[in-house]
Formats: sequence, C-alpha cells, structure tokens
Amino acid sequence: MELSRKKKRLGDILIEQKVITEDQLKAALAYGRDKKLRVGEALVDMGTIKEIDIAKALQKQLGCEYISLQGFQIEPEVLSLVEDSILKKYCLIPCEFDKTNPNILKVAMSDPMDIMAMDDLSIITNFQIEPVVATTTDIRVAIDKYFGEAAARNVAALYAKERQEHKKATEEDAASAAVNDNIDNSPIVVLVRTIIEQAVRQRTSDIHIEALEERVRVRFRVDGTLKEVMSYEASLIDGIVARVKISGGMDISEKRKPQDGRITQIVDKMEYDIRVSILPTVFGEKIVMRLTSKQGLTKPKSALGFTEDEMNKFDGILANPHGIVLVTGPTGSGKSTTLYTALSELNTEDVNIITVEDPVEANIDGINQVQVNPKAEMTFAAALRSILRQDPDIIMIGEIRDGETAEIAVKASITGHLVVSTLHTNSAAATISRLADMGIEPYLIADATVGVIAQRLVKRLCPECKRTKYADSFEKEVLGVPENAEVAVCMPNGCLKCGGSGYSGRIGVYEIMPITPNIKRVIAAGGDSEQIKEVALREGMSTLRMSAAKLVLQGVTSMSEMKRISFEE
Repeated sequence: MELSRKKKRLGDILIEQKVITEDQLKAALAYGRDKKLRVGEALVDMGTIKEIDIAKALQKQLGCEYISLQGFQIEPEVLSLVEDSILKKYCLIPCEFDKTNPNILKVAMSDPMDIMAMDDLSIITNFQIEPVVATTTDIRVAIDKYFGEAAARNVAALYAKERQEHKKATEEDAASAAVNDNIDNSPIVVLVRTIIEQAVRQRTSDIHIEALEERVRVRFRVDGTLKEVMSYEASLIDGIVARVKISGGMDISEKRKPQDGRITQIVDKMEYDIRVSILPTVFGEKIVMRLTSKQGLTKPKSALGFTEDEMNKFDGILANPHGIVLVTGPTGSGKSTTLYTALSELNTEDVNIITVEDPVEANIDGINQVQVNPKAEMTFAAALRSILRQDPDIIMIGEIRDGETAEIAVKASITGHLVVSTLHTNSAAATISRLADMGIEPYLIADATVGVIAQRLVKRLCPECKRTKYADSFEKEVLGVPENAEVAVCMPNGCLKCGGSGYSGRIGVYEIMPITPNIKRVIAAGGDSEQIKEVALREGMSTLRMSAAKLVLQGVTSMSEMKRISFEE
C-alpha cells in the first residue's frame, strides 16, 4: 500500500472521522504549543481521546492495517535492520516482511503520514516501507522489550570502562564523580533512568537493585511477583547507589544507616512518584524503589473490581457524615488506591479534606495533604491534634499505628468528622479486635466505626491463553459448590502476550463489613472477632474466600491465587 505523498494533518483526519470537534482541536493546538507537544500527544495528554482512538481513525482514513504489538513476536532479522536510536527518534519499529513481497518491510508507526521517517528508513534498510498503524505506547514498550536490556548493558559497560580508566580513584572519588555527574547523558545517569523507564513499561510496582557477592541483580515486581530482569558486574553498585541518593535527596556519604528518599521522574509523558529505601547489606547497599503514579492511585470506583453489591455497600459506608472507615490488608494489597479513590469521590467544593500521610503518595487537587516528619516532632498524633483545629470535614490518616493515634481518630469521628484510615489486619472482623488491643474501649469502637473493608489483590488470568478444566472434589469443597455439580475452573498457561506467566494485571478481592446496629451491639459487649464475623455473615457479608471463589468460578483468576490470599480462613 503506497500512501499519498501529500501529508494530511492529523487534526483534520480526527475531525473528519468525528473523533474530536473543532473546539477540542483548537484547545489541543494551544496546549501543544505551551507544552511543546504534537497535536496527537496533546489530545491524549489532555484526556480528550485515547491513543487507540487515534490509531483506529488513521487506520480508517488511510486504509492502513492496524497492529497490536502486545504479544506480537518480531523476528531477530527484522530487528537487526535498524538501530534503536532511529526507532526512538521517529517512534516506529519494523515488525515483519510482507508475506507476498519480501522486498516490502512492514513498519509499525504512530504517525504513518511521516514521509521523512519512511524515506530515511527506506534508505537505511534498502527495503520498500509499508506503514502499519500502532499506538505510541505499544511502540515504546516494544522498543524497550527488544532493545532496552541491550541499551542498559551498553551503558553499564561504558561506565565500567570509565571506572577501569580511573582505577586509582577511591570510593569517595567515585561518589563525588556521581555528585558532579549531573550531565543527562553520563553513563550512570542514563543507566538509572533506563532501569526506571523499563520498569514503568513492564507495569512494575517495585524495583529491587541488590548488591550480591559477584554481581548486581535487578529485579522487578510485576503483578505481585518478583522476577530478575538484569544483572551487572559488582563494581557498578557504588555508582548506582550514589546516583539514586543524589536524585532522592539523601546523604551520599552515609553508608551505614538505612535511608529513605523520593524521586520524581516523567516516563512517556506521565509523572511517576518513586519512594526510595536504601538498606546497608553485607556486599553493599540495597535499593528498593516503589513506583506510583497519580493516575494509578486515583482510579474511578468502577476500576477497583467491586461487584454491584460491594459497590452499593462501599457507597453506603462513604455516605456517613461522620465515623471511622477502615481499610485493612497486608502491604501491597491496594489499600492506598482504595483510600485515594474514596477521597476523590468525597472531594467536592463544600468539604474540607485534610490527610496525614507517611509519605504523601499522590498529590490530589483540592485536598490538603500533610507529610509526617518525626524529626520535627510531626507524628501522626501531633499532626492530628493540629488538624482538628483546621475545621476539617473529612480526615484521612495514612495508617493507625498506635493507641494514641487510634484514640484521637475515634474522638474526632465521634465529634462529627468522617475519618478514613488503614490498619494491618487479616480480616474485617479482626480489625475491631485490633482497635480494642490498642486500648480503645469497646463502646467507643461501636459508636465510632461505620464500616471496615478488608482487601487483597489477586492476579487476573491472561484472557488469551487461560486453560479450562473440571474442578476435582477438593477444589469443589474449597469453592463451596456441591460435590455432584459439574464446575469448570481456569488455569494459567502462558503466551507471548502475558510474557509466559499466564497472568495479566490484578483485581481487588473485598470483604466489606458495614457496622450495622446488630454488629454494634456485639462490639459494645466486648465480642471477639469470631462473634463479630458470625453476625456479619448472617447479615450478608462475603468473606475474602467467598469473594475470591466467585472470581474463580467466573474464570477471572485461578485456584492457586484464591488459596494464596485466603489461606488463613
């Protein structure tokens, strides 16, 4: 397919295809001029349309083929035709030779009207270029997948070579070189930036950079599972740690104590907030970076994975004008996302919302967020006392860690404030017992608490490759279905699209317990978690295991994931 040499403007195509209006185009052009973005990037950045909308409009208008690069395997001989620097410059990637004419090279492009890019590629490869449409994100992820590790290795080799040339330099000299190394293209800066970019594109939640005896290991936690992605020679750890410390505002000379810091980095036009923890180990310092984005934390309620019944209970709990709402679960179970979603829901012009967090995980417009700072004697309890004088309607406490914080939170809720917070407990009923263990009187807990949400995250089965089998008698018993029923369950398999893991993404599993009059009576009488749970179940609560079982029966997740999150029941 030969495109017309006369370039048509993307904005005109999108208007012709009725994807955007004239006014939206004008707004995007003005926004693009300010931010130095192309019109397509501006429209996506503003949230007017999605990348896929642009790709589909171009496909329709130009008659190009559309390709989804997720799960598409590009052969090595195709990849070897062009250097990755050219691919990044034009945001494209060769994907395959035409099946009917081997002289034609199909190239995935976010802008198939870029004549200059096609001419350059034709000269470099000596092939006739046929553009196919793909989204910008798909192309960047593909470039990262096929060239990212090699690029990182080249940078690491360059840094190692530099160190060899300055063999006489001491560790202090290496650290001071990293301090002065603010040049964007210096090897160690590029290496750290590349590791973070690769992590973001692989949907990583945590990056682990570990000093082992003979090498530096880099692992990414994707969908809750750690996997090794890179390995470098041991001499690189000092440079990497020094670079991360500088970026995170930490003390570069302190190597014996744990340190915490914070880095902000923009990847693919999205800002990521990175919490850094550095811990001294036997062979050097270990770095863990937790990646969060504002968009990731402030999801709409519909994206959390609530069923219709759970959504109604969630809305009912948030509708209370005062009281305590508690979200519980282990680290990494999505509590922060649920809290931020609740706050975004309650964030209107007529309410004053104040949060106390350690640390502030995402900045939300219209909410007053306070960072805990023990060095300045700004603890959760101290911050809460000050906040109560700030005329708040809603208070969010990052975590109730001690009796003092719990006591102030309870008093604040009884005096007419809605308080939302988190606790580390295994179930909704156990949360009430935890408050009692912290020294809060049962009658106060009963009076103050309006709802408890216990949650976990389970991995979603990859829809492309999941396998179905009939459940055996043990599985039927675990799922709570009759022995004589014929029940199908799904299992992970593994394909290109999910990277061989059999899973893609995660979904929340919830145990929502509104505090009804009957439950209040049990709490006030000093009932234990089993008694509270018994009443809650009679009133229609689904436990974590029951909620996970529904997802297994729907083919959303597997039996092994269900067992992993509900072993304690």
